[in-house]
Amino acid sequence: MLMLERLKKIDWVLVLSILPLLVAGLISMKSFDGTGDYFFWRQFIWIILGLAVFFGISFLDLRWLRHSLPLVLIYFSVNALLLMLIFFGEATKGAASWIRFGVFSLEPSEPAKIALILILAKYFSRRHIEIANIKHIIVSGFYALLPVGMVFLQPDLGSAMVISALWFGMVMASGISKKHFFILAAAVVSVSAILWLFFLAPYQKARIYSFLNPYLDPSGAGYHTIQTKIAVGSGGLYGRGIGFGSQSRLEFLPEHQTDFIFAAYAEEWGFLGSVFLIVFFALTVWRVARIGSSLNDNFGRLYAVGLGILLTTQFFVHVGMNVGLLPITGLPLPYVSYGGSSLLTFFAAAGILMSLKIKS
Repeated sequence: MLMLERLKKIDWVLVLSILPLLVAGLISMKSFDGTGDYFFWRQFIWIILGLAVFFGISFLDLRWLRHSLPLVLIYFSVNALLLMLIFFGEATKGAASWIRFGVFSLEPSEPAKIALILILAKYFSRRHIEIANIKHIIVSGFYALLPVGMVFLQPDLGSAMVISALWFGMVMASGISKKHFFILAAAVVSVSAILWLFFLAPYQKARIYSFLNPYLDPSGAGYHTIQTKIAVGSGGLYGRGIGFGSQSRLEFLPEHQTDFIFAAYAEEWGFLGSVFLIVFFALTVWRVARIGSSLNDNFGRLYAVGLGILLTTQFFVHVGMNVGLLPITGLPLPYVSYGGSSLLTFFAAAGILMSLKIKS
């Protein structure tokens, strides 16, 4: 009886909006030739584990998250993992983004996003009355600067962009003044200019140049952009059909199970299939916002805002780079791309929101 009562409190609209995203990712991985269903079965296992994490966290009493000490411990523990990457990180595709624990690997930048949402939700929820004071923007900026800096040094430009956008969005949602908004915008432009001049690696600049004109180096920096455009464009209205995406099957499209899964999906499912994916993703974000608006405390509402911003930002960055509207950064599509770290993180994030709803 107790379990039935708990299940009744689950927001099943949110769960059912996520399931089509999971299925779309699985079907795409099933269609990849030459892998022996390697990605399909491993992703299937991660989905089962992710659902267990979601329901397990949903039924926990997480009201202790509203206290500062545990959030600070979570925040600094995750940042300690990011620091470990400097010494023990496993370099893949030029970026040391993974820590290996035996047969398992962890990408700390994924849970770092949720840790930042939690600590910013706590910080702004206690200062919503005096948020007009610019010092709170500065202090919250330091909370974001620590993970952004370490993620950028991996170097993982995509995750650094998402974490920065996450902080910017939550600051805006907290209700800052217009004057402070323009100051903040000017600071973002200034930091971007400094990063470009002094910190971006040559290959990162080459990605941006290739985004503006990929045919300057079609076999090098512009290769990914060209191949993603070919994949998306060749899908047409109805797609080539499941298992007939030549760009992924013939390995023209690199990392088609992770960073470029939207392009691989669009080639096989076409424009209509892509709209289907976008609709269910929008439904997921809408449901997160709906749950947040039903909560009776500022911490829960701000957490929901942060999760909505994270999902939206990561979706638009991933899709944008897959259709040639943004530079290639390398970022998974939530609930769709292959990978345990990303999938478990987003399931855990949804579970936290559900727990806050059930216990509100």
